[in-house]
Amino acid sequence: MSNERRPGAKSPGGRGRPPQNRGQGEPHFDRESALAKLKEFLELAVREMDLAIEWEISAPAAPESNSADILVTFRGADEELLLERNAELLLALEHIAHRFLRLDPRLHDRVRLDCGEYRANHLAELKLSARVAAQRVRETGQPHRFNPMSSRERRIIHLELTGAPGVRTMSEGSGDRRQLVIYPATGRDDSGPKNRR
Repeated sequence: MSNERRPGAKSPGGRGRPPQNRGQGEPHFDRESALAKLKEFLELAVREMDLAIEWEISAPAAPESNSADILVTFRGADEELLLERNAELLLALEHIAHRFLRLDPRLHDRVRLDCGEYRANHLAELKLSARVAAQRVRETGQPHRFNPMSSRERRIIHLELTGAPGVRTMSEGSGDRRQLVIYPATGRDDSGPKNRR
């Protein structure tokens, strides 16, 4: 269920979330507060789910480009459980953690959960598939459409191909069916803006 409101819609009784400043720069990320709340969430989640797993939080003072400000790494007997079905449980825990921290969606990349280097390997696979698809588009002149993917995955591909010669990227569709498309950067298809999310 979406919390998005239609333009002009009023919240019941005048209450609700304050309006978000979309398009006015990235929202503030309170790292110390996020760390404290994240520890609270992890203790609660691991205990209540009775997981045989330990977690470690790393929060480098100066994170590298495209890396998280806060990274939680899980290790233990239940690693396989977290990674079953394409890491469904790991990704669900991350989603709930973002909700628990009340993070603006634009800040979701700042807090990541990983286990067995799943996220690092998946990131490398996405970047490789982006480069291979871009090369195919350059060679054939035909657009390449990826299967529907999350906004985070689309963003990774957009960033990977930013400035890549001969191609441009755009996201098309809506909701869970939103797809990233790589177009040739020459000819009639070059009329639109580059690297849209």
